[in-house]
Amino acid sequence: MEASVFSLQPPSSTAVSLKRHFHNPLLLHSTTTTTKRKPNLTIRSAISRTKKEETVETVKQQLEDCHLIAGINYKGFTVQQFQQLRTTFPESSKLIVAKNTLVLKAIEGTKWESLKPCMKGMNAWLFVHSEEIPAAIKPYRTFQKEKKLEDNDFSGAVFEGKYYPPNEFKSLENMPTRAEVYANLLGAFKAPATSVVGTLQAPARNLVLTLKAYVKKLEEEEASK
Repeated sequence: MEASVFSLQPPSSTAVSLKRHFHNPLLLHSTTTTTKRKPNLTIRSAISRTKKEETVETVKQQLEDCHLIAGINYKGFTVQQFQQLRTTFPESSKLIVAKNTLVLKAIEGTKWESLKPCMKGMNAWLFVHSEEIPAAIKPYRTFQKEKKLEDNDFSGAVFEGKYYPPNEFKSLENMPTRAEVYANLLGAFKAPATSVVGTLQAPARNLVLTLKAYVKKLEEEEASK
């Protein structure tokens, strides 16, 4: 009987490579993990960067025609409380939650830079697009009292380029309304010259508002003819 001859072929390089690959679980795990993580980190980073840029742009938009910016310490607020608070402000005011660093970036190089001292803690930012400052501040004072949020006070504000710390907010809250200023000036024009001089010596803001009122009154009288 003839003997059968068997030829043992050496394993191909491909077979050796695969064998070594699958017998090295660390190599397989490492390769898979690295491949998956990098795109995820990149996507999250891009989303985060985009959100920050959008926030800075939103703040910049609010700076247009803005008369006052005030910070409110909202640490400890519930979501429900914050939603309720937003509904108390007039349409001319906008309440935004933004990190101090992003607000600081938005106001950099503007007249609002004096807001820097209140860039501490957790702030919600009130942008007032009206000359009626007391009316814009009052809703929060009422809300603060009703919800017993004594610790959540204003952290500071800027009005006409001046920074107002919390202990000077009374001067903003007691500021005369536009109607009161108008009445004072119009009354002064009908009074003796000394009253007019006294009115002209009033703060610049009051004088400007009063003159605007007088011009408006003249325009209305002209239109009605």
